Amino acid sequence: MTQAAGAQGPLDFLEARILAVLIEKESTTPDAYPLTLNSLGAGCNQKSARDPVLTATESEIQQALENLRQRALVLETYGASGRVLRYAHNLGRVYALPAAAVALLATLALRGAQTINELRANSERLYRFDDSSSVEAYLEELATRNAGALVVRMPKQPGSREHRWAHLLCGEASLPAYQGSSACESSKEASELSDRLTRLEQEVSELRAGLQELRAMLDGPTQPGELAQAD
Repeated sequence: MTQAAGAQGPLDFLEARILAVLIEKESTTPDAYPLTLNSLGAGCNQKSARDPVLTATESEIQQALENLRQRALVLETYGASGRVLRYAHNLGRVYALPAAAVALLATLALRGAQTINELRANSERLYRFDDSSSVEAYLEELATRNAGALVVRMPKQPGSREHRWAHLLCGEASLPAYQGSSACESSKEASELSDRLTRLEQEVSELRAGLQELRAMLDGPTQPGELAQAD
């Protein structure tokens, strides 16, 4: 049976997103790292390169930061100015992971379940892997850690040639959220189709009622003049 999140225990989704954003911005915007609360909030709620997109409030982020700080996964600092509180991640040290593994976990936490080739491309700004086999090797290590698996290989989807991988930072209970956007899109399409069908049925019912009224008017009582002509 797959273990999840190791001895640290599972995170909640926002906590995992915060760590992933800190890891990402450490590489992509080093001049702004560690991040302020405002910058961290913008990164968590960013609409691009995020799956799913969040709308976390400042108070929610602050509570998640406090939880992470208590577990030493986030470090607080006032930076060079000494006036604004800033935040840095400590995931690699706490989980005893190399930079490549940290980059893969961050990419999964930011973008959801992905294939090996997708992971290699999407994590390039965080860590440059030599080839797909090196990505797979790190994923296998993360999946077989003695301290608890941090990733899992998902079953192939119908029509797919590659397995996708998902992180376990939030535990196994979070896995349904990482079946990929295609499943969410299929569910959305099914819901929209059901709504359209309901509307069409209602329109057909209204048309039938109108047609019945029209027939009743056309087949109404015969006028007196018509009776006289008939005689």
